[in-house]
Amino acid sequence: MRDLKIPGQRHPEKAHRPDNVQPKKPDWIRVKAPTSKGYFETHKIMREHKLVTVCEEAGCPNAGECWSQGHATMMIMGEVCTRACSFCNIATGKPPEDLDAFEPGRVADAVQKLGLKHVVVTSVDRDDINDGGAEHFAQTIRAIRHRSPGTTIEILTPDFLHCAPEVLEVVVKAKPDVFNHNLETVPGLYPEVRAGARYFHSLRLLQRVKDIDPSMFTKSGIMVGLGEDRQAVHQVMDDMRAAGIDFLTIGQYLQPTPKHHAVDRFVHPDEFAAYEKAAYGKGFLMVSASPLTRSSYHAGDDFARLQAARNAKFA
Repeated sequence: MRDLKIPGQRHPEKAHRPDNVQPKKPDWIRVKAPTSKGYFETHKIMREHKLVTVCEEAGCPNAGECWSQGHATMMIMGEVCTRACSFCNIATGKPPEDLDAFEPGRVADAVQKLGLKHVVVTSVDRDDINDGGAEHFAQTIRAIRHRSPGTTIEILTPDFLHCAPEVLEVVVKAKPDVFNHNLETVPGLYPEVRAGARYFHSLRLLQRVKDIDPSMFTKSGIMVGLGEDRQAVHQVMDDMRAAGIDFLTIGQYLQPTPKHHAVDRFVHPDEFAAYEKAAYGKGFLMVSASPLTRSSYHAGDDFARLQAARNAKFA
């Protein structure tokens, strides 16, 4: 029985790798440990409903702030991912269990108890399932709609790389408000950072969402500080806009353990501000670019701004 709290068992494919030096974080990237009552109440609800969160599994630096406000990003389909990306802290390997048919209902119940106006639902990759978990995503969306009809829903999906093209329609037709799939990095770094994925497949996935439902917001994000250069980041922006992506997030990569991909550098906040300005100039409706930006960070407030930006554009 694996103990996922032990790094060597959590990431067995990385255990043999030499350690990468973890550089000292600059002042602008540091956060305080969570101590608020709201944080512990959110934690209690997650445990009572036997739910997994990407906030915990990926070691998000914003968990304390978000959970204090009752905002947690639900991670469905288990806690073991069939991919082994070099940047990610989620446990890897063969998932020990089938999908839990009762999980969508538990997620919906937690959303209702937390009183969420906007919820983000993500998942591990499940390459061991024929549809990659597409129907499970759809069932979760429908369950949340039933229990909390006023809640807007954002999903952050896998790439469904090994699935039939039709599975994407199953998710889109369940009508999430935002369809997010992260490109994670520039294409030149895919072989070492995201080896199990394909850059242009992920781009095409987001483009197909717009083909199926042109009214649906699409969103994607990348990390910087992995070894990319500015020209490559700007090319990714152009590729995203060509695919019709509405919302871009850019955040600083943080190295979870010495066995993970090394931090190449800590990008200064001024450079993030420059990326944000450039992205708006390229036509994105919404951009979030800062050292602590993550896909679901301030997602509810950002969704409201995204809607307002679209309304202003077509007014």
